[in-house]
Amino acid sequence: MLQIDNLTHRYPNGVVALDHVSLEIGAGMFGLLGPNGAGKSTLMRVVATLQTPTSGTVKFGDIDVVRQPEKLRATLGYLPQDFGVYPRVTAEAMLNHLAVLKGIVNGGERRDAVNGLLNQVNLWNVRKKALAGYSGGMRQRFGIAQALLGQPKLVIVDEPTAGLDPEERNRFLNLLAAIGDQVVVILSTHIVEDVAQLCQAMAILAGGRLVRRGAPEDLRREMQGRVWRAAIARDALEDMRGRYSVISERLVGGRTTIHVLADTQPGPEFSQVEGGLEDVYFSTLAAARAA
Repeated sequence: MLQIDNLTHRYPNGVVALDHVSLEIGAGMFGLLGPNGAGKSTLMRVVATLQTPTSGTVKFGDIDVVRQPEKLRATLGYLPQDFGVYPRVTAEAMLNHLAVLKGIVNGGERRDAVNGLLNQVNLWNVRKKALAGYSGGMRQRFGIAQALLGQPKLVIVDEPTAGLDPEERNRFLNLLAAIGDQVVVILSTHIVEDVAQLCQAMAILAGGRLVRRGAPEDLRREMQGRVWRAAIARDALEDMRGRYSVISERLVGGRTTIHVLADTQPGPEFSQVEGGLEDVYFSTLAAARAA
C-alpha cells in the first residue's frame, strides 16, 4: 500500500505544484489523470525519490519514502516521461548494464532476468539492435523492461503512451496490463482512454490539487442521465457556453458537437448520451477551473 498524506511542493519561484495531496493506492493499476501542468510529474518524482517535497509524507508499506529513499529504490521500477538511453548500445547490453546497477550481480541470474524481460516486452528478435534504431514504441517497451528489473513492488510510469501510434499504444497497454495484480502500478497520464482500459482505481489532479478519486466505472455511472449532446454551428459555441454547462466540444463531420452536463434536457436540439470517463474528466476539470 502506498500512502500519500498532505503532500505539498512549492518551487523556489513560488509555484505550488502540489497542494495538500492525500491518496491511498493499493495493489493493481492506478490511474492518475490530469492536464499538462496539473502536478502529475511532480508527484511521480516525489514518490520515485527524485524530489524532496516541501511538506507531507509518503509511505510504501513500512518505508518512509522521503526519509529512506534508498530502501524504496530497491523495490521501485520507474519509467519517466523522458526516458533517455545510450543510442549506440544494444538493448541487450543496456538492459544488462542496468541490471548490474539494480544490484543483480550474479551472472546467471542477470542473464535469465534480461532474457526473460526482452521476451516479455517482445524485443527478443531485436535485442542486438542499437537503441537509436528503435521506434518510439519499441523504446517505451524497452523502458518498461528496465523498470521491471529486480521484480519491483512499486512501478511508476509517467505519460507512457504520449506520441505512440495506435498499434504501439495498444501493444504497450497490453504489456502494462500483464504486470500483475500483486504490484502497485501507477499510470500517470492525460489520456483518459488509457485509464478507462487499464485501471481499477483513479484520481484526477488539477492545479496541484486532488479534485476527484474513485473507481472509473463508479465515476462513469454517476454521469448517467446527465450528459446531453448536440451538433451546433461553430459561431453558436460561445452562446452555448453562456447558457449551459458545456463540458467538451469537438469537430465531427464538419460540425461542432458539444456535451453538456444537466439534470434535464437543456433544449430540443439535445439528445441524451451515455456518459463516459471522458465526460467525468472534462466535467471535473470544468468544475475545478470554475472554483
